[in-house]
Amino acid sequence: MIKVKFFSFNPVQENTYILYNQQGNAIIVDPGCYFTAEQEMLKEFLVTENLTALQLINTHCHLDHVFGNKWVHQEFGLELYIHPNEAIMLQFAPESGKKWGLTFENYNGPLHFLNENDIVHLDNDELKVIAAPGHSPGSICLYCEADHFIIGGDVLFRESIGRTDLPGGNHEQLIKNIKEKLLVLPDETIVYSGHGMPTTIGYEKENNPFLN
Repeated sequence: MIKVKFFSFNPVQENTYILYNQQGNAIIVDPGCYFTAEQEMLKEFLVTENLTALQLINTHCHLDHVFGNKWVHQEFGLELYIHPNEAIMLQFAPESGKKWGLTFENYNGPLHFLNENDIVHLDNDELKVIAAPGHSPGSICLYCEADHFIIGGDVLFRESIGRTDLPGGNHEQLIKNIKEKLLVLPDETIVYSGHGMPTTIGYEKENNPFLN
């Protein structure tokens, strides 16, 4: 069974996720820790829960989701997993940061690529990669069928969707992917989004104004 812990980090209030199991192993998803205090908070949770971080994944590479990549790499020795189409977004992130007054040092280590239908393993637990571009060219979601949740990045929010006015965004593509890849999941599936509180697939079917 995979447990989910999330923190709201950085001035953009991005959700950073730690997925962990009873064996004490963990995956860090979208480390948005911008300030030293946020880095310490993430590290303290891992230490307190006696967790070993085994993998670093970005659902996409907008600046608020990648602030902590370099720190995680240096602190835990993890290399980054992303969709191939996000490599250019990762490269551009520091320039985007300058425009927003949020300068940071980018991750420049090895890249490993995740594609549609790949399986991410956490010991015996599995997360299926769902490619859902539209908010960003290589946005991915991580779906755990056994535990009824999906790490959705900035694809789907409670009563909202990811913005598509940023470079590489495509509104029609995003709506199509949400309807064809996410809304087909069981209604009870919990959606852990990149910002804000969790929601469910069933709730969004009934209440999301962008999807009706």
